[in-house]
Amino acid sequence: MTGLKRSILTFGKAELSAFFASVVDFGLTILLAEGLDLWYAYATCLGAVSGGIVNCCINYRWVFGHCRLNKKHVVLRYLLVWSGSIVLNTFGTWFVTEYSSLGYLISKTLVAIVVATLWNYQLQRVFVFPRVKQSKSSSTT
Repeated sequence: MTGLKRSILTFGKAELSAFFASVVDFGLTILLAEGLDLWYAYATCLGAVSGGIVNCCINYRWVFGHCRLNKKHVVLRYLLVWSGSIVLNTFGTWFVTEYSSLGYLISKTLVAIVVATLWNYQLQRVFVFPRVKQSKSSSTT
């Protein structure tokens, strides 16, 4: 498979993984904010945590299955990226909601799209799940 085709396939799989994680994230956020009347910023944070766990598991097994890092290294790297993502999503949702006329779910959606594309995917691709090049001796077995 060519590099471009592989990149497109990986991006598509990452977007599908992000979709499933977003269903968990938004579902829990709505349940907590609307159902349990928790402040939307706290609900956003807890939703992001749950969605992040789902996303990491799917990405490790399916999206970036080519990485040869052990789970401990992946978890540590993912925690670094994920921490930034949670801060960006939580603060971004709060900021957009408080300083615009948008509701928190619209703000959360807009912020999530930007953070997912510019932060999460890029850092997961190059830092959390880097493509490990095979040496010639290991690829000829």
